[in-house]
Formats: sequence, structure tokens, C-alpha cells
Amino acid sequence: MTSIEDLHARVALTWLAEPGTRSVYRLVGRLGAAATLELLLDGGAPDDALRATVAARLDAGDPRTVAAGAVALADRLGARIVCPADDEWPAPLGDLERLELPGASRKIDRETAPPLCLWVRGGWPLAEVLDRSVAVVGARAATGYGVHVATELGYGLADREWTVVSGGAFGIDAAAHRGALNAGGVTVAVLACGVDRPYPMGNSALFDRIAETGLLVSEWLPGAEPLRPRFLIRNRVIAAGTRGSVLVEAAARSGAAQTMHRAIALRRPSMVVPGPVTSALSVGAHELLREYDRTRLVTGLAHVLEEVGRIGVDLAPPARGAARPTDVLDDEATMLRESMPRRGTVSADVLAARAGVPVRTALRKLALLEELGLVARRDDGYALTRLPSR
Repeated sequence: MTSIEDLHARVALTWLAEPGTRSVYRLVGRLGAAATLELLLDGGAPDDALRATVAARLDAGDPRTVAAGAVALADRLGARIVCPADDEWPAPLGDLERLELPGASRKIDRETAPPLCLWVRGGWPLAEVLDRSVAVVGARAATGYGVHVATELGYGLADREWTVVSGGAFGIDAAAHRGALNAGGVTVAVLACGVDRPYPMGNSALFDRIAETGLLVSEWLPGAEPLRPRFLIRNRVIAAGTRGSVLVEAAARSGAAQTMHRAIALRRPSMVVPGPVTSALSVGAHELLREYDRTRLVTGLAHVLEEVGRIGVDLAPPARGAARPTDVLDDEATMLRESMPRRGTVSADVLAARAGVPVRTALRKLALLEELGLVARRDDGYALTRLPSR
């Protein structure tokens, strides 16, 4: 269990420096949260950038006072703070310690350390619901096609008792959440702001439903604003906390695609639903398929479960058309049927010559065709009952 001192220090550190800051995470690992807070407040940050950030934030208030107020507010909100020492902490988030994004030049792509703590609204234990979870992410300005696919995936996953995780945004995120809710399943919205002010406001009713039957999760203190960089910081938690991620639609520049880059770097199953090549919202998705060998094309629930489920058990059935009577025919029977006239009758010996098979073989195969209802025997020979497809 987390001590009160450690919990308050982690909240204060999250307020002092944005979540994901690697130098802070490493100090906490080496010194503990309380000692790290003391060090930073004494001006002992290990680098100039962090020192400047701490100094600027101190102008806005005392971190200990802010933390105490935030912890008290959590009780009034019906929220709780979960730390790595708690039983419900999702262990897979520790994989963020080794997350390295190729060619990372921006701060948000370098500062990808595990969270120091998480704010959670909802009754489910966080680790339990994330143990069997899939992220479904995509474009906010989704097409009808994308919304349909995301809703079907959300419903199907929840119906199979998988947790659906997304970011609560308009479009694909909301469709996946609603699909899971409609199936009576559990869904988790990972937010880029405080759990008391879910964004966008247009999804307020959706967030209320999620808080009642699933979970709202955030790294930021209550009241925190949904600043643009925070969405990309948040995406690493979605990628690391789930068994795999599915991208439904994404434009060329897409935050959802950034979630997939993080999932790929973490070697989580990374899946892409293809879209129309004429749609601008297919560009980002299709580029991921082209660029990364480890991404898998999926077209529905069965493919997703095969990627994230149990090896040898959750296998997708092979794609095939409807069964036809002709599926059981061998080469000789097929040739005989194809050699028959479209109209009228033909004798067995003439048909055998056309098909290039012995008469005795022709008679045997014609009996099979008759049994399957594909030919009929007449007084003057054999006639087709169904025309072969050409």
C-alpha cells in the first residue's frame, strides 16, 4: 500500500512537472517520491530544463498545498489515486520505462516514462479491467464507415468480456465506448485532463455512463485543462496499458496514429482496419500498414481476438464464401459438368469424349452429379439442372 506521504509527494511531482518526465521518474525510483520532491524544491533538479519548469510552476503555488487540496477533492468527486505500490496498479505500464520512439525530436516523444500515479473514477479495480483490454482509437472527424466499424468492434469485444479502452473523443473513440456500453460491458476512457472535467464537453453524458459502469482515468489533477500536448502524453498510457491497439481511421497527421507508434515501439499487437483508398481518413492507417511490418490488417472482431487472445484458441476462421454443392466435386466431375450443353441433353459417351474421361468414369461421376441435384437423367441423356457459373 502507498503511504500518505508518498501519495501526496507523487501528486505534487505530477503537478510540478508534466507526466512522463523521465528525470523525475528516475529520481523517484532512486530516492523515493518524498525525497525527490524535497530535492526539486531545493533547486536540485538534475537538468536546466526541469529546474526552469519547477521554478515557473512554483510561481503558481506551493505543490504540497496543491497536492493536499487535490487529494481532498478526490474524495468529494468519488475518485481515488492509484500508485505503483497499490494492488490495482497495472503492471504493464512499467514497460514505458523502456519505450523509445525512433527519431524522437519532440519533448512529448522523449518524455515517455511511466506515470507516477493515476486518478480513477469508477468502481472497477484498474489492473483487473486492463488485464483483458483492447484499445480502439481513431479519427475525431470519423466517417459513417469508421463509426460503424468502431461500434461493432466495441460491442463485440465487450460481448466477449474484453475491456474497451479509448480516449473519449468524438468520432471513433466515442463509437467504441458506446458499442461496449450497449453490450453491457466495461469500457475505460483515458483522459488528457482532470477526471472532474472530461473533454469534450459534448460527450458529458457518455462520460457519466462510463464512470457508472466502467472507469475514467487520468494522470492529471482534478481541474487540469485538456492542453494539446497532453493528448499525446496520454496516448502512451493507452498503448502500454492494453493488450493491443486497433486503429480504425486516421488522417495523415493524427494523434491516434501516434498511439499506434507507441504500441508498435512497445511491441504490443498493433492492428489497422483498412478503409477506402479515396478517403483522406484512410491515409494515416494505410501508411502504418506500409511502414511497419509488425502491424496487422484486421477486418473485424475475429481478427482482433486472434491477435490479442490465447495462442491456438482465439483463432479467426478462414475467410471463405458460402458453401456450394460444387465444393465437393473433384476435377473429373467438374470437367463433366462444365462440358454439358447449357440447354438440351447429351449422352454419356458424347459427354465423356468432350470431357476427356473414360465412359465408365463419366457414368460414375454423373451419378454423383445427379445425387447432388446438379444434373438430371432424361430418356435421351443428361441435362443440367443448374447452370455452372462462368
